[in-house]
Amino acid sequence: MSNNKTAAILIIGNEILSGRTQDINVKFIATRLAAIGHKLEEVRVVPDVPERIIRAVNELRAAYDNLFTTGGIGPTHDDVTSECIALAFGVPWEKHQPTWDAMERHLGAENFNEARQRMATLPRGAVPIPTAMTIAPGFSIGNVHVMAGVPRIMQSMFASLEPSLGQGTPIAMRAVHGIGVKEGSIAAGLSAIQNRYPMLDLGSYPFYRETGGGVAIVAKGTDEAALDAAIAEAESLIASQHIAAIKGEPPA
Repeated sequence: MSNNKTAAILIIGNEILSGRTQDINVKFIATRLAAIGHKLEEVRVVPDVPERIIRAVNELRAAYDNLFTTGGIGPTHDDVTSECIALAFGVPWEKHQPTWDAMERHLGAENFNEARQRMATLPRGAVPIPTAMTIAPGFSIGNVHVMAGVPRIMQSMFASLEPSLGQGTPIAMRAVHGIGVKEGSIAAGLSAIQNRYPMLDLGSYPFYRETGGGVAIVAKGTDEAALDAAIAEAESLIASQHIAAIKGEPPA
């Protein structure tokens, strides 16, 4: 995966940190990135505090090829992401005339109030990310892609953005699980498999269900032949515990 682009996600919002809202955007973005051959390497959550947002944006955009942010681009006082991105890049936060005009036409001048005008105010140089879900866009500036926190809107924005991100080698996954497997019993064997396939990410994930617990072994990477070989060895490792190896993830 060394030739694939790297990525990070920055989740912005007090509602995530308070536990009021459960984030589901990471799974969607991570899945789509893997499909187009981008490796997600970090996810960070910060509150609606400008200095924290600015610091995180600058750290992550310097460390990875692309940074995707979610949250904080609505019309209310705590939606400060757009201003913070401008500050992070050292550019003015100003009226984006095409977006301003489109929103004013769509909403009508009498409804295009000061709060809604904030959503048509972008960092200088930003390129809007359109969405079929709402007239207010996300935007990209440099390698930072700023999207809504509402999942359906974020997904629509990502669909618009995705073609411009470039295609790497898709990151595929293989999984096998066994009911009754104990991690401590397979740890040494799993380490040996990982050492034989250093080009893959191999993980062990315990699970617990009403019908019984066990362990899932998951391999991720861009080398399909290596994935098949490594997961076959993982199946044999589970079988060595006198437990049936079941292809795929355990049922939810």
